[in-house]
Amino acid sequence: MQAPVRYSPDVEVVRPDEARTIEQLNETFDTILETVANDSGHAVRSVHAKSHGILEGTLTIDAGLPPELAQGLFATPGEHKVYMRMSTNAGDILPDAVSLPRGLALKVLDVAGERLPDAEGTTQDFVMVNGQVFQAPNTEKFLGSLKLLAKTTDRIEGVKVAASTVLRGVNKALTAIGIESPTLGSLGGAPNVDPLGETYYSVTPFRYGDHIAKFSVAPVAPALKALTGTEIDASGRPDAIRETVRSEMAGIEGVWEFRVQLCRDLERQPVEDPTVQWDEEEAPFQRVAIITVRPQDSWNAERVDAVNERMRFAVWTGLAAHRPLGNINRARNAPYRHSAEFRQRFNGCPIHEPAGH
Repeated sequence: MQAPVRYSPDVEVVRPDEARTIEQLNETFDTILETVANDSGHAVRSVHAKSHGILEGTLTIDAGLPPELAQGLFATPGEHKVYMRMSTNAGDILPDAVSLPRGLALKVLDVAGERLPDAEGTTQDFVMVNGQVFQAPNTEKFLGSLKLLAKTTDRIEGVKVAASTVLRGVNKALTAIGIESPTLGSLGGAPNVDPLGETYYSVTPFRYGDHIAKFSVAPVAPALKALTGTEIDASGRPDAIRETVRSEMAGIEGVWEFRVQLCRDLERQPVEDPTVQWDEEEAPFQRVAIITVRPQDSWNAERVDAVNERMRFAVWTGLAAHRPLGNINRARNAPYRHSAEFRQRFNGCPIHEPAGH
């Protein structure tokens, strides 16, 4: 196996029109934010608006990691409190019969080290989805998809449910012949799976101290693995996923592995195109930590208020050692901050990083 690529700033290539594209992304996110807030009287996230479960647990970093894996947050063995937020990727609150890709956001507390520019507090955020590639190769293509989603925000729910069913059928047919469509999935053609059984991926690359990596969180507890691929029947139950997760987490000890995929060839594992899946035979995922979540109420009102309403999850919140890389990640900085500021202003509810414990 090739040695991991050394990080240097020139692994990124900034496109000449990138700043203007990011401005347009902000404008499109504004359309989503304002439409939902004005229609519902409450501002939510511009993406991954609907939460299905808020969990509190412990991240335990493995001792004795080899030097290439003992980097950044993972350089020092030990335990950190974590919050996990499971969600669906739309920017409006939809009935669960509209099946969309799942998201997992992870906030690790009490992280020491040099911070990214404007990264408040002492936390490290990871934002992941249950797919291995992003739906667009660059910010311009992503903007096109987002404009399409913005046009459907808060439209008639019955139409969305019907469209989702059709798209899901198309996606299943494509998958049967070996083609997966992340674009169809993002528009409502994803299987309506139980989020507790899913494996999540950062999709985009990040600095990993001296190296470059993608991240993954994978279920390892037998009770979680038993749920992998299980579809939830949400007909007539607008919050079916939240209800399912809540009943399951009341009796499950959740254990997930946090895994790192080191870039070993910049041609075959590119930084700037997140539609390219990094081959796991050439660049395997390797465990660096375990996340443990005791049985709990995953929709505890106090925790939901503290985490869902008063915190934001953003890839630019964290250590300089885990700097987000590539044009999609660069484009996530301003809109994520913008979305949190809008929620804070509209709801009159301050958003902040949690204090250390």
